[in-house]
Amino acid sequence: MKYFVPNWFAGFAATSLLLFGCAKNEDMDLSIAGVAVADANFQELEDAAIRGGVVTTLSNKNPNDLQGNFTVFAPTNDAFARLGLRTAADLIALQQPFLTNTLLYHVANGTVTGAALANGRESASALGPNRRFTVRGGNMYVNGSRLVATDVKATNGTIHAVDKVLLATGVDIVQSAVALSTSQVFVKPELTFLVEAVLYCELAGALTASPGSAPLTVFAPTDQAFRNLGILLKVPLVQAKDIRLLPKDVVTAVLLNHVVGGANGGKFTPELPDQTTLTPLGGTPLTMGPFANGLLTVQGKSNATPANMVIPDVQCTNGVVHVIDQVLLP
Repeated sequence: MKYFVPNWFAGFAATSLLLFGCAKNEDMDLSIAGVAVADANFQELEDAAIRGGVVTTLSNKNPNDLQGNFTVFAPTNDAFARLGLRTAADLIALQQPFLTNTLLYHVANGTVTGAALANGRESASALGPNRRFTVRGGNMYVNGSRLVATDVKATNGTIHAVDKVLLATGVDIVQSAVALSTSQVFVKPELTFLVEAVLYCELAGALTASPGSAPLTVFAPTDQAFRNLGILLKVPLVQAKDIRLLPKDVVTAVLLNHVVGGANGGKFTPELPDQTTLTPLGGTPLTMGPFANGLLTVQGKSNATPANMVIPDVQCTNGVVHVIDQVLLP
């Protein structure tokens, strides 16, 4: 994937571990990196910062701000756990460049206070794509992540704690899916069936960003979801290429059942309506479950049970992708 990475994040020193180790033993005002070390709720963020190589930067003043400040939306341990990342060893499942860019997406230049956050406001990130703020049920969300604490002060900026890891790819929906399928995100490839199906049905153009194109909300089934579909249909979907065993028109209809445009296109979870229906490009309504713990279920007309969001709120340049655990059947 192609990302915008500012020059001031390049060339991290090899003393990252030393900096973290010293911070744990010093009784002084703490930098953003130091706060992550001192608070057990940010242990996984500390581990990610070490592996992602951003410790040195977040231990020092920001050279791109007159006051030397950063603002960081900091995922808690529970936020990382929602992605199955509970220990430092679990982070090895992520490719290091993707992890680094994910951390950058949580960082902004200057100070953005909790009082400045407002419904509908956008905030720039060090990665490039803007983040969006939404109020729902009395809670403030950044993209799909709920702010659980605001205005934690550090010597080089401000921290706001969030309950989900913010994810952005910096590329469009097709390129994002291809990156997952070719192990550029997770070491283990994912969405390989979906990418093969899109190519088989010649739908890549419709899901690729183009000037003036409207944003989309895409529900992206995992590889296991497609394998489970094969069991249901009694068609062996073992490898991604096996999707071509199914009639092209059938696969096309199924894929279009996962793409929502119009007023509900490009929506993060707190922006999606719950306990109602959405009409995808395929035309057969999808039933949305209740909004709970920052997630919604979604069910196709022919599904016996609703699909769960496995990885919600992945921001792409032309919309938002929610990875789900079932194929939505029209």
